[in-house]
Amino acid sequence: MDEEFTDGYSEPCGQCGSVCWGITDTDQFFCKNCHNVIEKTKEVVDSSAYTVNNRITKVPSSRKRNGREGGREWMVCEGFQVVLKCQAEALIGLGVRPEFKNHVLWNFWMRYLQKTRQAYTQNPVNINRDPGDLPSNSDLESLAPKESTDDSIPSRPSSVVEGSGYSSDARLSVCSGSLDAEYYSAKERKGCHLMTMPRTLAMCHIALIWLQEAITLSDLLRLVSQRHVPYVNVHEHFPEQMRFFGKDGKLFRVESIPSYSEVHREALQLAKVMELPAFPPVTRDCILHPALLCSRYMIDANLPNDLHMLVREVIKRTAMGKDLFLTFNPTGSNPKLPYYDIQAAAILIVTLKLLFKLDDQTEWMLSRNADEKDQAKKKTTAGGKISKMFSLRRWYMSVQSALERVREVERRALTRQVWKPKKAVLPLKQKSLVLKRRRLAEQLQDSFQTFTDSPPQQQPPPPSSFLFLWGAGDGADGPSLHHKRLDFLLRKKDGARRLVNRKYWHPALRVCHPRQCRDHFSEMEPSLPRMYVWMLELFSFLLGVRQAQVHREVVEVERRLLSRPLPRADAHEPRRKRRKASPQ
Repeated sequence: MDEEFTDGYSEPCGQCGSVCWGITDTDQFFCKNCHNVIEKTKEVVDSSAYTVNNRITKVPSSRKRNGREGGREWMVCEGFQVVLKCQAEALIGLGVRPEFKNHVLWNFWMRYLQKTRQAYTQNPVNINRDPGDLPSNSDLESLAPKESTDDSIPSRPSSVVEGSGYSSDARLSVCSGSLDAEYYSAKERKGCHLMTMPRTLAMCHIALIWLQEAITLSDLLRLVSQRHVPYVNVHEHFPEQMRFFGKDGKLFRVESIPSYSEVHREALQLAKVMELPAFPPVTRDCILHPALLCSRYMIDANLPNDLHMLVREVIKRTAMGKDLFLTFNPTGSNPKLPYYDIQAAAILIVTLKLLFKLDDQTEWMLSRNADEKDQAKKKTTAGGKISKMFSLRRWYMSVQSALERVREVERRALTRQVWKPKKAVLPLKQKSLVLKRRRLAEQLQDSFQTFTDSPPQQQPPPPSSFLFLWGAGDGADGPSLHHKRLDFLLRKKDGARRLVNRKYWHPALRVCHPRQCRDHFSEMEPSLPRMYVWMLELFSFLLGVRQAQVHREVVEVERRLLSRPLPRADAHEPRRKRRKASPQ
């Protein structure tokens, strides 16, 4: 295919002197002998552009920048808008409602640009911009996508296009492909709340909460790490006209996934900056309610269904199921964005502590009692039926082996991931040399793969809300324990059902100063029971967070649970009022 474009070019190579030219992916000529890339590009003639009555009816747009043919002027906020658009389309493809992109995320993005004075304002944050053509605040309604027929986020904010009054030096700068990358210093990004790559995930997170979708923050970060949501090397999704190089790489190129705490902190900060109103209330039928999230994590952790009755009781005693506790209100005096998924895992751990105590002694004694009752029923029942009681020992052995296998699978998948982008972000002086080395490396890799007959790289697995598969089918991680019973852990006393375990241990519940407090989990971990630490390890793996974060939420649940008096034994009976003795 290259010969038809290179036949008319017979100039010898400046390095090796041979005449053997090829065409690169960017339509540039390169020497097949020494891989030297030159400035010449292939010429393509489109015959359909010539007609009989051909005449100019429109003045060509001056969008090309000097020295960068084929590109157009673009700004950093437009690049982040493309990133948000790609992430929104990926989430919609995973099952999120279509109004997520046009009616929620776009309104958040437009409000963010206005509050940070990057667009839609008469007083832009950059003094080099010309505010003459910027729309006023009253024009926001006309810019909303609800009134337009286009079903996608616009390619760029109209106010930025019309009001980008940068100097000619900035326009002719070769430090970046965008117009204003040189103004995005670390100090301005922090002081002016300018957009960053972790903040794109934070904006998607608060938009998902507003729409009350089933994708929590831990799910979002897992989808990002599995490359189902664009984040790493996201500049490869940019249009060809948006030339990307130089300082643009410092803003859009990322080689790691942000942590749960970082994205949560950025989401809270963005909600404050945008001055969002109170979010829709989280009711009992909402997927973010702890009762429904606990059911989901019980299925993933292979816990019995009977546990949900006690989970609802803990939610009721701690008042963590009320709308005021779960609904995010950024306009409050001290706004707090709930950790919906971590709080649900903490409620499950507290419920298991109420049942089994988890002190490395009581849980194994209760497991032996369950096994003895099962053996007694097998002897008295003809045929010897299978056990019906939930044994924490059997559950631990099943989940631990599955946890090790899934960890190994994720570790191998992580090592196979390619972090280097296909489109290199290189300085102009080193571009030819680096492209030559990359072509050599790719040829060697293809030759080695053909020589060793190794299988091609596998596609990432389809996304799923569950990490484990429990059951008797092929590919299951172990037998399902959802049908097991917890009757042996409850006993009747004084007409009420009580827990067999009447003791409960907890660490110090003293509230530390928020500015002076530090993470105490590393200091406490050696003295904590090993079964409790393993519980933290299991749920931290399910959520993709640190054990210290789960432990902190467990302490918060215990603080709320133990601050209220426990119910009396005769709480189900009406209290009798004592009669006062009448004076004689």
